[in-house]
Amino acid sequence: MGITDPIADMATLIRNATRVGREKVDVKASKLNEEILKILMNESFIKNYKKIEDKKQGILRVYLKYNEDADASKIRNMSRKSIPAITNIKRVSKPGLRVYKGKKAVKPVLSGLGIAILTTSQGIVTDVEAREKNIGGEIILEVW
Repeated sequence: MGITDPIADMATLIRNATRVGREKVDVKASKLNEEILKILMNESFIKNYKKIEDKKQGILRVYLKYNEDADASKIRNMSRKSIPAITNIKRVSKPGLRVYKGKKAVKPVLSGLGIAILTTSQGIVTDVEAREKNIGGEIILEVW
């Protein structure tokens, strides 16, 4: 059985890996997933990623980022001493229900603490870049 939504699959793998404290996670490679990871790296939500070639479509190895903090055990009953940079990643526009926003309707995520990733006519951009360029598009992910 094939994957019908590779973006949601990537988001779920990253969300689950950060919740259990994994250092890295492997996701299936695609151009869209690579562009999303590039934005997450530029916005300091992940450390890095690299493409690993195999005989199929390839794998993207994502190195997750954690912030060291002595009071991390008080947040979400965490036993380890670090807080993940990605506390949640949510798929907004789904194959069954596409979510498009016009240029005036693109709002900040959590009052600017998170980002929204949009696919627009000018490529994959964050919500901040979309407001600067005065463009709208399909909101594919929200990360905070």
